[in-house]
Amino acid sequence: MGGSLWISHGATEAVFRGRSFITVLPLALLLPTVRVSAQLIGSPLDCKTCVCASNIVSCSKMNLTNVPTHLPEYTAVLDLSFNTITRLRAEWTPVPLSRLHSLLLSHNSLTFLSSEAFANVKKLQYLDLSSNCIRQLDELIFEPLEHLEVLLLYSNRISQIDRTAFSGLNSLQRLYLSHNQISRFPLELVKERSRLDSLRLLDVSSNRIKALSLNELQALPAWIKNGLYFHNNPLPCSCEVHEMVARWYLKELSSATDFRGSHTCVLPGQQKEKIAILDLNKVFLNCSEVTAMDRKAFLEQFLILDCDTRERNMTKSWVLPGNIPVPPAYKTALMRPEDGSLQIGPLNVEDSGVYTCYATSESFNETLYVTVMVFNSTESGGLENLKTAYTTLIGCLFSLVMVLIYLYLTPCRSACCPGQGLEKSDPRDSLHSSTVSISHAHVETGQERGDGGGFANKHGAFLQPKDQLEQNGRLNPIGEEDEEWQGDNRERRRSDAESVSSACSDTPMVV
Repeated sequence: MGGSLWISHGATEAVFRGRSFITVLPLALLLPTVRVSAQLIGSPLDCKTCVCASNIVSCSKMNLTNVPTHLPEYTAVLDLSFNTITRLRAEWTPVPLSRLHSLLLSHNSLTFLSSEAFANVKKLQYLDLSSNCIRQLDELIFEPLEHLEVLLLYSNRISQIDRTAFSGLNSLQRLYLSHNQISRFPLELVKERSRLDSLRLLDVSSNRIKALSLNELQALPAWIKNGLYFHNNPLPCSCEVHEMVARWYLKELSSATDFRGSHTCVLPGQQKEKIAILDLNKVFLNCSEVTAMDRKAFLEQFLILDCDTRERNMTKSWVLPGNIPVPPAYKTALMRPEDGSLQIGPLNVEDSGVYTCYATSESFNETLYVTVMVFNSTESGGLENLKTAYTTLIGCLFSLVMVLIYLYLTPCRSACCPGQGLEKSDPRDSLHSSTVSISHAHVETGQERGDGGGFANKHGAFLQPKDQLEQNGRLNPIGEEDEEWQGDNRERRRSDAESVSSACSDTPMVV
């Protein structure tokens, strides 16, 4: 009996031990799951290890692999930098943190960002995701952050950015994307129709961008270009790139002046040698030197002068050449209130000169000078001048043709024309009268000389046949020997000689 009782007691103890083992075994199996869940979800916030100062929670350099749970709802600043967090899931904060405005996750090992990671922190203004291992930015990933002003994504491995990744960031002012693997310039962020309206700094330096839309970048307002950093990218060298960077440098834009030596380009060739963009006009391409831009215009044109300041929303005023302020009712100069530009025209030559724009704000003052040169012609003046030249040439040719027709085709009505006046017996109408030289002394004496057997008054000498070729190199038009004078020894009148001489002025006078 006692033995049986002992056996029953032993059996009962064995059964109890078996049940205990069966009960403990599932608990032991659940321990890894609990540990994994703790790693995925994170442990509750411990203000003994983290710093909890009022509304600031700092768990920097705590070797955390996940975001702590049970964060106070009044948290305004959360610092989780310098840890080993790899994934930012949607459930990292199950309750909304409506007062959180700064989240620091730099220097972790982030490779994944959930599309709903920021659904419960919509009031964020400052987000630091720099120095991680993020490779891509999916569509609409930052859309809930409509109040975000600063986004730091530099020093990651980003190579793909969806065009809608930054949609909804209506308050974003500064975006840092430097030191990544980006190969496309995000022009949609600064382009007129699709740009983020408040964005004033975009840093895409030290990436893999090989092409820029130069014309569209040049057309941007100065307050955007002043904060557009694209240095240290493998851009191919060209005079167009040199011209754009040089103009930004002359305008003293911070993006060009602060990193003057870092604006480099790659020379063609196998060695891929880099050179400073501003030295292209001296070393390689011999690009033209860029000077300050002046505005050129023509008569009767209208011209708009931009007061393109380096800051936005400044108070602007204009002064005309001669230091004359623009009056409100000025006829040829009107300041446009929407952008502060000045419209002048219709232009006259007197409108040439230096126009000055004074821009002021609470923290910054800027003065811009625009030199206007008005040419004394219309915009199509070159074509009109060419037409005028052709018209003048045609008029000259026509006049020359008319002169030739007059000289050679018009019937000769003069007594000295060839073939005329041979039948006339009056010696005063003879061609030879053109060779008569009136001598006042002989006219006054009127005496005959008989010893030479010559004419009575001997008023002129007649050409001999052998001398006919000596008259301007031409033969005597009549082709005959000189005729003797007929009639009595009366004097020829002076008026007759003068009239004949004037009628044939091209015949030389022989004395």
